[in-house]
Amino acid sequence: MALASMGIYVFETSFLMDQLRRDAAEAESSHDFGRDVIPHIVDNGSAFAHRFPHSCVRSSKEDVAYWRDVGTVDAYWQANIDLCEATPELDLYDRDWPIWTYAEINPPAKFVHDYEGRRGQAISSLVAGDCVVSGASLYRTLLSTGARVHSFSELDQAVVLPYCEIGRNVRLKNVVLDRGVSVPEGLVIGEDAEFDQKWFRRTQKGVVLVTAPMIEKYLASK
Repeated sequence: MALASMGIYVFETSFLMDQLRRDAAEAESSHDFGRDVIPHIVDNGSAFAHRFPHSCVRSSKEDVAYWRDVGTVDAYWQANIDLCEATPELDLYDRDWPIWTYAEINPPAKFVHDYEGRRGQAISSLVAGDCVVSGASLYRTLLSTGARVHSFSELDQAVVLPYCEIGRNVRLKNVVLDRGVSVPEGLVIGEDAEFDQKWFRRTQKGVVLVTAPMIEKYLASK
């Protein structure tokens, strides 16, 4: 058993404003919420802890309350890939705990082409609206809104953020593509550690983060 701050706080507005003003006036403070403000409140006996499992809504299939810290690339990638399980610990399809958030009205996802080696398909994957998988294969992959994956490409455990464009003959494995990234034709990411470290951000666990500026730098070198 361990107690940890999960980053969820409830304050009276006037109390919080007083604490922020107090911290701002202290020259020795780094003015960091987690490092300075919260510890001061705890030390002075004004904080109360609430155990997360006591109020977390759980479906009938969940044995324990779900929580993940996604503060690293590895953790963010893993939390997303976990959703590809047949029955993930966080069940997005649980009607007893709907997710109320902003949702765009988009056309449905589309899969096209049905030839050997050029078949639009997804296995154990989540594909959002307005995505087109054109003669490409996805395995344990998440495609966010507006993604386009072109023919002969293969995505294996990829987390693709909105409006990415993935060209033909691309292979991606254990990657996170930032929003709006355009992957050029024929690029292979996630199979050569030395190449990945040179052009992108590769974690010690082998997950590769790819951003638009990284792709631009790679293309400029060619």
